[in-house]
Amino acid sequence: MDQFETAEVKTPLTGADAKELAEAIAEVLDSKKGRDIKVLHVEDKTVIAEYFVLCTGNSSTQIKGLAGEVEFRIGERGVAPYGVEGRDNNSWLILDYSNVIVHIFSRESREFYNLDKLYAD
Repeated sequence: MDQFETAEVKTPLTGADAKELAEAIAEVLDSKKGRDIKVLHVEDKTVIAEYFVLCTGNSSTQIKGLAGEVEFRIGERGVAPYGVEGRDNNSWLILDYSNVIVHIFSRESREFYNLDKLYAD
């Protein structure tokens, strides 16, 4: 790469459909070593969102870091969460992008809430 080349510019997500947004969020989580990432289509099972993105973090620090990275990188592409819950919690954090809800859990919380099974296709 010469001095005038730049890193890949990602397309804006403003106006993106829910699936595209969910997949972009999953990519961010994967790039930061989130574990067991799943994108679940839940539109037929709940009215609160079209997709859930589930992810497990190794520690409370990583959970917060994963959420911060999603907020930052998706924000760079023009989309901010409507709300964030669990910032003071050490075992789970939720980012609400309206039609996509991101759940970042500790291993124990993920097993306890078991959204994978509850909303499985």
